[in-house]
Amino acid sequence: MTGLLRVERTGPGGALARVTLTRPEVRNAFNAELIAVLHDAFGRLAGEPPERLRAVLLAGEGKAFSAGADIGWQRQAMALSLEENRADAGRLQAMLTAIDECPAPVVARVHGAALGGGMGLCCVADVVLATADTRFGFTEAKLGILPAIISPFVLARIGDGHARALFMTGERFDAGRALRMGLVHEVVADEAALDARVEAVLGELLTSGPRAVREAKALVRARRSLGHADFAARALDAAARQRVSAEGQEGLGAFLDKRRPSWSEGPAE
Repeated sequence: MTGLLRVERTGPGGALARVTLTRPEVRNAFNAELIAVLHDAFGRLAGEPPERLRAVLLAGEGKAFSAGADIGWQRQAMALSLEENRADAGRLQAMLTAIDECPAPVVARVHGAALGGGMGLCCVADVVLATADTRFGFTEAKLGILPAIISPFVLARIGDGHARALFMTGERFDAGRALRMGLVHEVVADEAALDARVEAVLGELLTSGPRAVREAKALVRARRSLGHADFAARALDAAARQRVSAEGQEGLGAFLDKRRPSWSEGPAE
């Protein structure tokens, strides 16, 4: 825990990690220090085994999830050389990559605003849940800069068509549009409903096989870099390996025996 970030462990054996941005006075905007501690936190979480870490919740304290870049950080960046800017941008890219590559599922609790780099956080999460009054936007062009660092993650999430329209206008849009374009997976009425849905999703993850969840996430990510034939072979191999694994055997056996599998924290289906 720092003044910028809080990491708490809950759930059975502390298997749920709750990572909260704690800069509410600036609507959880990024600066160099927050980027560094987020990178470090997810680097540490990535090293935990499936049974120890089942899911990660990413949230923001206060009135907004994340409003993009901190004004002070932007002011400092104006004095940087081209090479210094490249290194600074590289640290943001590395942080987003660490979240994107986290082997455990990442659930984003989004409220208030997700702008600029906050949109990048949405796009590296596996499940994004938002309140109906949240405002979204790739606002960089309004400042004469580009949403370039977040673009690989954004394009993988919403595709070229939506990005071409929104990157250039920089306009803000509502949660309904975010839902239609696939940026957000579910929209709920308010923060009370958001908290309830977050807990329900985390509960669902605790009823799934810890290794199966990670393999499923890895399979989806692999599709980005593989052609159809290579991906089909990768998928076939993953399915076969999981079926013969101890977890796969336990899950199938539990289903046939009409009992709850050993890892599940919820009722039998």
